Parts: sequence; structure tokens; C-alpha cells
Amino acid sequence: MTPGVLARVVRGGFVESEHVGHAVALDAAGTPVWSVGDPDAIFLARSSLKPLQAVAMLENGLELDGELLALAAASHSGEAGHRAGVRKILAGAGLDESDLRNTPTVPWGDEAAYHWRVDGHGPESIAQNCSGKHAAMLATCVAAGWDCTRYLDPGHPLQRAIRAAVGKLTGDGDPVVSTIDGCGAPLFSCTVAGLARAFTRIGASEKDTPEGRLGVAMRAHPWWVSGTGRLEVELAATVPGAIGKVGAEGVFAAALPDGRSLVVKVLDGGLRPLPVVVAAALRALGESDLGSFGSVPVLGHGEPVGQIEPTELR
Repeated sequence: MTPGVLARVVRGGFVESEHVGHAVALDAAGTPVWSVGDPDAIFLARSSLKPLQAVAMLENGLELDGELLALAAASHSGEAGHRAGVRKILAGAGLDESDLRNTPTVPWGDEAAYHWRVDGHGPESIAQNCSGKHAAMLATCVAAGWDCTRYLDPGHPLQRAIRAAVGKLTGDGDPVVSTIDGCGAPLFSCTVAGLARAFTRIGASEKDTPEGRLGVAMRAHPWWVSGTGRLEVELAATVPGAIGKVGAEGVFAAALPDGRSLVVKVLDGGLRPLPVVVAAALRALGESDLGSFGSVPVLGHGEPVGQIEPTELR
């Protein structure tokens, strides 16, 4: 699993640092047309796996659509609308935020965190970026008649269903690594190319399938998947019909309605080069009208003195 150089930080014409990792882009037929490093590298997709988890929930009785379904696949910024949506998912299942078992934190977004603190709040489960997923997990358990108190146990029927869905959607088979994500939910590995194949299915499936329903929701409601000013929102505004999902430790996955898809994993875990590399992948897939999307300047005394540049890609 030899990584490649994804992007270089250039300051004043001098290469100051490099970001290495793995990346792949697939055409609509699922054929790799662009890659860096090893597309078959096994990795932890972190929150980029949430759409796959949401598909498994839909397959097991979750009845959400629109913005609330997008929230089920979200790493939201914890803005007031996000928190209200989480409460709505819970209330629809006869539950409330005391039933959440995800890790308590303050909101992810700086402004949301500031207002949350000013209002006298500290770390709470509903403010954590995964609370939409956890609320949807609980709603799925209610719909399926499963125990809600143990929904994070890897042996719980919900988590077994999610594990099976990850293997099916990625085409990788049973995940070779299982561990615990930052929010407390089980986390399963996949390959870089496998995650791209899964996003192809979510982005291009028929609207009446679980994958297609989720794709429709994410496409229509990118703010609910992320938050104000986030990369998913910028991608949707730049490339009509695109869906995207960030993951911790330098992961991003995206798909277009015709089935083209891409995945990036930055091995140093940084999010900084993601816009640059995602833009390079989109251009490799034939998307040339990107405007300023993917431009990340390098600043000196507050002024641009360079930029992060994608490596020459094969």
C-alpha cells in the first residue's frame, strides 16, 4: 500500500511540504481513470462511511427522506437547524436526546460552538457532529423492534446489518478491520476504490432504492450533510448534482449523478489539501468549469505568496 504525493505546499516558488496518501476516481462504468498511491489500500473511511451506514438503516426500516435523511448521513456543524433536526428524528421515534449514546462534545462549527457556550452549554451528545446518525440509528431500532439501549454494541442486529452493507456496497466483502469511531459507533474498514464504488451506487441508483433515496436527499440538502461554508456545500454549488462527504483524518468521497466518483485519503490526517486534490480528481473526470473551487492559497503576512498545488497525476 505505497502512498503517492497528493499535493505540494508551494511558498514563494519553493516546495515547503508535501501531503501523501491514496486517491482514486472512477468513471461511470466503475473503471479507474485517475489514481495516486494504491486504490486498493485498506483504510478507515471514518465519517465518509456514514452514507453507507444510512443505506443499511433504510434497508432495515428507517423511514426518513429529505433533509432529515441527509442529516442521518451527516457530520454536521452543530448549528441550530442541525440540532433541531436531530430532535425531530428522535421525536418521530418516540425518543429524546437522553437516548443518544454518542460522545458528548460542543458543536464542530466555530460560530455554533461560540453561541452554544454563550447560552451556557457544555459538551452534549446532541451537539456532536454524529448526532444525526445516532438519532437515525435509534429510529431504525424502533422501526425494526430492536433494543435501543445496546445499539452501539458491535453484535447488535443494527451493527451487523451495517457491517454487511459496507461489504456489499463497496464490493470488498466482509471488512478486515473493525474498531470504534470517535462517536462511539462501530467503524469498519474498506478499500479506497471500494468506497468510491459505494458512492457510485449512492450517487447513481434508481430513486426508489435505498441507495437512490439517500443520493436524492444528499444532493438536495448538502447543508444538512455538513454546514455553512463546508466543502460538501461548496462542491454542490460548483458541480450540479454532486454529493460529497468528509471524514476525519483526511478523507473525502464524492459522486456525480452519472456514477462517476472519487475518494481521497490524506495519510497525515490533514484536511487542508482536500479541496485541491478533490478539484484535481474532478478535472480528471472531465469537470473543467470549477471556478475557484479547490484553490487554497499559502499566506505570508496575510497575503498570498503561494498555493497548495496538486501533484502531476496519472
